[in-house]
Amino acid sequence: MWVALAIVGAALVVALGVVLFVRRRQLRDAFKLDIGNAVPTAAGGSDTSTETGFHRRLVGLQVFSGTIIGVLIARLWSMQLVASDDYARQAESNRTRTVTTSAPRGRILDRNGIELVTNRPCLAVSAAPEVVDDEVEMQLLANLIGMPYLAVRRKIQNQNEGAQSKRTVAVDVSRRVVAYIDEHPYLFDGVAVEERTERLYPNGSLAAHVLGYTGTISQEELEWSEDPRNTEGIKYSAGDIVGQAGVEYQYESVLQGIRGEQVVYVDAYGSVLASSASIEPQSGSDVVLTIDSKVQRQAEESLARVINDIRAAGNKECNAGCAVAMDVTNGEIIALASAPTYNPSVFTGGISYDDWERLSSESSASPLMNRVVSGLYPSASTIKPLGALAALDYNIATPETSFYCSGYWTGFGDDFGQYCWDHYGHGGMNLQTGITYSCDVVFYEIGKGFYVSDTPEGLQATYRAWGLGSETGVDLPSEEAGRVPDAEWKWNYWDTEPDDVRQWQGGDSTNLSIGQGDILVTPLQMCCVYAGLATRGTMWRPHVLKSVRSSTGSGTVIEHSPEITRSVSEDSSAFDLVQRGLEGVIYEESAAQAEHFTNMSETVAGKTGTAERAGREPTGWFIAFVPSDQPKYAIASLVEQGGYGSSSAMYVVRDIMGAIYNEPDTSEAVDETGAR
Repeated sequence: MWVALAIVGAALVVALGVVLFVRRRQLRDAFKLDIGNAVPTAAGGSDTSTETGFHRRLVGLQVFSGTIIGVLIARLWSMQLVASDDYARQAESNRTRTVTTSAPRGRILDRNGIELVTNRPCLAVSAAPEVVDDEVEMQLLANLIGMPYLAVRRKIQNQNEGAQSKRTVAVDVSRRVVAYIDEHPYLFDGVAVEERTERLYPNGSLAAHVLGYTGTISQEELEWSEDPRNTEGIKYSAGDIVGQAGVEYQYESVLQGIRGEQVVYVDAYGSVLASSASIEPQSGSDVVLTIDSKVQRQAEESLARVINDIRAAGNKECNAGCAVAMDVTNGEIIALASAPTYNPSVFTGGISYDDWERLSSESSASPLMNRVVSGLYPSASTIKPLGALAALDYNIATPETSFYCSGYWTGFGDDFGQYCWDHYGHGGMNLQTGITYSCDVVFYEIGKGFYVSDTPEGLQATYRAWGLGSETGVDLPSEEAGRVPDAEWKWNYWDTEPDDVRQWQGGDSTNLSIGQGDILVTPLQMCCVYAGLATRGTMWRPHVLKSVRSSTGSGTVIEHSPEITRSVSEDSSAFDLVQRGLEGVIYEESAAQAEHFTNMSETVAGKTGTAERAGREPTGWFIAFVPSDQPKYAIASLVEQGGYGSSSAMYVVRDIMGAIYNEPDTSEAVDETGAR
């Protein structure tokens, strides 16, 4: 302000001097001696004299000077009175910066309060941005913490954590490193040791696909947080740690705490000169899941054991599978396992390139993939109960309709024959026994019946009514919707093929009726289907969130409300038929299979399935609900390229039931019939 006043004052003095100089010259030259005559005459009397022109130029100079002075005064008035607050804010922003401090994330607990994810304190070495200009200091730091010089340089040059913030060089450093830096501050100017929190997974890989993992926010995520369409309300900064998968991602807005802030004063070069009072960070809220750690552990251990046993028996193609257990009365998921799995702690502090390649590659069977919600498979024979309901609904068959299975079906002519899985044939069958013994011929007839009827897509309509081809709405990311193929889909999908190939054929309907061909489902979808069969048409949205605890106390701020997503109407007699058929699978289809369930106090209803794919070992399915008379849980398992469902996935389902009811499987019987 004083500088501006001085400038204006100087301009006024100069202008006044010019005016006085001009006026003095005018007075001096008012009268002068005329050279031509010795008589004094007035000078400048003529309008055409040179003095008049000079006078006009002086007047113009006065006007110009006055204009400049007026502009300066107006600008000074604007700066000091109109825009003073704005300039003050700009000046303040030029000399201050806000440095943020990350907040501890909320914990993740199982339904019984057992910690699945928590935080642990750790010591981290950080360095100010200007340290990068001192090569000697960087080399000393690299030698001390055991990192390559170039790695240290890259970390200090990384601006993800903000321009004035110290850059994280290493986490979980030893006490020896801390002591040496503290004892030699003159060697490590700008280097500090900070106490932070890192994610801790006390149970290792347990429930990894449910929990997910965290990582540094990406540029896309950062831009989305600033987008007006983002309704979550969290504004992130570069370098923030955010959820990247599972519950960590799904409930990021709950788990993410509130950052601490401190205003620092900087010079023209950005160097910190001083700091003001700070706001302490506030930790996120704890999330309580529906997962039961005991059942979850059993599901994972059983899945891994079955896969290892199959591989040990010579099937080296078997290396993946999954399992899910759900409460049919409210949709709570009590266990969700996917194999192969991983330890989320590998992402803590940043994952290496080699580890990322290993975890995300198909050659490693994609350990990061949650097969329960993202895996797509043919449903195989597990879909046959829906085919039976469809046949009853559309009058394709009745409970009394009889079928004969010779092991080979020629319903569309000898040139289009199809085998039953039992090449010796099942003999006389009906809808109920067709479910129990999984007779393909019964369902070939159902598929043909729809193909030649007035409702050729009634089978697809029934599948969709039970949720196939749609997402279940589970509160986990990356869920797939699957596919229920029909004539329109086939015509569009095979758009480069001849018309006769693109058209829906009778074989498409028979394949669809036994869960083969182009149909794709997720294990979670099929678990929901069987939960709906158990409750006779009521389907709850599956979920893993049970409640959210307050971050400042022990109270609960959110209690999850179960939600019914579908209500399928069927005659009670139709449900009775399906349930008797499913109970027959457990206790009548195979004596060896029955042994694994007769040692339980609760009755079980379930179904095997074997999805075939050319050139590969079949994928085994097993889905059941228990108790069959008053259902509480539905459990589904799948073992990729594991062979028949009765000799692979069945063991996983039985082990999960054993964990729920404290009745482990004591039978060693092996099913040799290939029932599926």
